[in-house]
Amino acid sequence: MGRKLRPNFLGKKLVDDGVITDEQLREALTDQRAQGKEKDLLGKVLVEQGACTEEDVARAVAEQARVPWVSLEEYPIDAAATATLSAEDAEKYKALPVAFRGRKLVVAMRYPTDIVAMDDLRALTGFDIDPIVVTDTDLDLFIERYAHRSMDVTQTDEEEEEPDPEDASGDVVQADVDDVQRPAVQLANMILTQAVRDEASDIHIEAHEGSMRIRFRIDGVLHDVMHPPRRMHASLISRVKIMASMDIAERRLPQDGRMTLNIEGRAIDVRVASLPTSFGERLTLRLLDRGDRLFTLEEMGMASGALAQYEDAINLPYGFILVTGPTGSGKSTTLYASLQAVDSVTKNVITVEDPVERRMDEINQVQINPRAGLTFASGLRSILRCDPDIVMVGEIRDKETAQIAIEAALTGHLVFATLHTNDAAGAVSRLTEMEVEPYLTASSLVCVVAQRLARRLCLHCREPYEMQAAEAEELIGVTPESGEETLQLYRAKEDGCSRCSFTGYRGRIGLYELLSVDEDIQQLTLERRSSNEIKRAATAAGMNTLRQDGMQKLRDGITSVEEMMRVVL
Repeated sequence: MGRKLRPNFLGKKLVDDGVITDEQLREALTDQRAQGKEKDLLGKVLVEQGACTEEDVARAVAEQARVPWVSLEEYPIDAAATATLSAEDAEKYKALPVAFRGRKLVVAMRYPTDIVAMDDLRALTGFDIDPIVVTDTDLDLFIERYAHRSMDVTQTDEEEEEPDPEDASGDVVQADVDDVQRPAVQLANMILTQAVRDEASDIHIEAHEGSMRIRFRIDGVLHDVMHPPRRMHASLISRVKIMASMDIAERRLPQDGRMTLNIEGRAIDVRVASLPTSFGERLTLRLLDRGDRLFTLEEMGMASGALAQYEDAINLPYGFILVTGPTGSGKSTTLYASLQAVDSVTKNVITVEDPVERRMDEINQVQINPRAGLTFASGLRSILRCDPDIVMVGEIRDKETAQIAIEAALTGHLVFATLHTNDAAGAVSRLTEMEVEPYLTASSLVCVVAQRLARRLCLHCREPYEMQAAEAEELIGVTPESGEETLQLYRAKEDGCSRCSFTGYRGRIGLYELLSVDEDIQQLTLERRSSNEIKRAATAAGMNTLRQDGMQKLRDGITSVEEMMRVVL
């Protein structure tokens, strides 16, 4: 390691600093000449001979070049900066961008005085270069760790679906990858690769006044990941829009697109939505790994009693089963697990969804297309003419869909559907508000599952603590068991650990509330009683509320009080 100068310049510096002796320098110079002047730099020869360390050489080179010396192990590396240079160029110039400093790019270099390399890097990245010096080992290690992240991202064609002629538009700009600046290509690949490695469900690319940020949604919570320079925003947006077959010339209207990528050997479906904002377009990317295994009902986290009731319900020959909760509460996952649990060999199972999130073997899945006239209602009506045994409706959004679903349940079909309500009892009232006759609801509804998703505490770093029973009752709203004065609970460690990406949480678990429709619930439905009255009757009959289910998971050390308060109102 060293500068491209005559060897004695570096050698004299090391001798003057007392790092090596004159004798060691002479031996190194002799060895260097014997190997050939292009074989190795003097610094490397000295390190190989044991005369000094790589750090000694790096410090001397930094002082001679008047640039800082750093240890990359302790340096806060900005992943967005590393994406500005391809792996091939990083290897070629022995350089790795590590941060942004104002309008300059901080680059760790082996040859900080190589003017030609500096000019080339400036042209390749579009930034002025601010060099720093690191050891050879650090540089090689971090080039391998960061620069190669974006190499294993390839785009694949959708073989299952034919292009829709209606989607073709004469004013769509056809742009090639080369039309976008190379740093944007590297950054897009870097973001996608890191998101897949971090098991993120969504990527948010946002523009603000004078800044830009990238956020990942991991286990239902958004995390700041990168803050690339604002000047990279337009090229990054264009790059992603090209990949998703969107119109890069249209920046005033929202757009939707999609792509299928192969990232580190994994097939990833990506749905992209653009939205114009005050400071430029923002993109939201939803990631779905085709190789992810579907959860089973046993793995969802439902209590044994509720699970037994639910399994009885989904094995009925007909009836209406509702899964409720806000967006992102895992309703679709529960429905897929339910469909997986039924016998799809002897039964005809058809779904109508928007979008089809999971491809399932031996099940017929229909993607709605409002532009072509295929809505939930029209799709469901058509499905009923295809001799189904089990029907799954992705979401009940209107009166017509609700009416058809309930009539299907009354005519000998088992119907699964989702609805947006806060609790199980609220689903009964919501159907009435959608002008579904109460007698139809009472006759068809079998059970309602309300759910939330709470983050699991990391088992490797969670911390035990005690909470007063009175405080728990005030915070959570659930009465502790009789005679309990303190509760043994767990909480997330403040800085987490490496296994949970320093968040204190890893994975998620469901909180469930299962309302079985008995004669009392049917009578209350017919009388158009409020959701509170229905909930009281269901609780009296043995239903555990979301809070009660969450309380049991707190006692088991699965989640924390903070998480329960975040997801359960």
